[in-house]
Amino acid sequence: MYLDKLQQDEVFVPSEVKPLRELTEMEPRKGLENVIVSNGKIVNIVSKSYGHIPNELFFAKAEQMLIDAKLTYHRQTINRSDRSFSMDFILSDSTQFSVGNKADTILPLLRFTNSYDGSERTSGHFGFYRMVCSNGLHVVQSEIAFSIKHSTNGVHLIMPELEGLFRRFLDNEFYTISGSFGRMMAVELMDTHQFVREVLERTKLFRFECSDKNDAPSKKAREVLDILHNESMAMGVTPNLWLGYNAFNAVLHRTLKRSFSRQERLDRQLFQEIHDMA
Repeated sequence: MYLDKLQQDEVFVPSEVKPLRELTEMEPRKGLENVIVSNGKIVNIVSKSYGHIPNELFFAKAEQMLIDAKLTYHRQTINRSDRSFSMDFILSDSTQFSVGNKADTILPLLRFTNSYDGSERTSGHFGFYRMVCSNGLHVVQSEIAFSIKHSTNGVHLIMPELEGLFRRFLDNEFYTISGSFGRMMAVELMDTHQFVREVLERTKLFRFECSDKNDAPSKKAREVLDILHNESMAMGVTPNLWLGYNAFNAVLHRTLKRSFSRQERLDRQLFQEIHDMA
């Protein structure tokens, strides 16, 4: 089961803020007085007023929200070079739906991201988790608002009460989005190569051809085609827009080297472009 194979990186790596002057024995310029050290590496240079938010504070507070709401979940953690991090909570209670095939199950997902190098803002939002291919689907952007208060004693996070936010997400997006997924599944793809080419022309995610002189599908395009073919065979269905979207989504999250926030924006773009083909 995919939920038993979720990525489990160590995200609680040691981190600290240190004066740059101590490391260089030189006077830093104004606004660049401190460094962020993560797991023994300098990953950022910041001002003395910068409020560092360690994962131990942010992710622990996020998880406590789910515990307080008495929600059952599986956790996935991703560490990218000790600089940017995400923690996903996949809600595994009875709140789920299937798209067409009963084995194609969608679960609610909450993603929280943080970074020590400034590449990601400290954020949280709702999404979906597709169990068939263990992908997160970030087709909506229902953000989880919280406040960050700085004081002389450090940084304090004030997190919202989750139960009401979760219920509004279910009522407004989680169940209604299933209709969009279903409509995409109903549109069969007679020419998968043309479908992949058209999506890439619309999104510019990567090029379809190997090169200007070789119009055969590129390595990434072939990966999309292979996933689309294999999922269609496994489910015993004709290739369709829903499986096509998920094939692109799989390559986006497994192969392409993008930041978490960039991946999520591209995911939403992919969904919209492919959904518009329905």
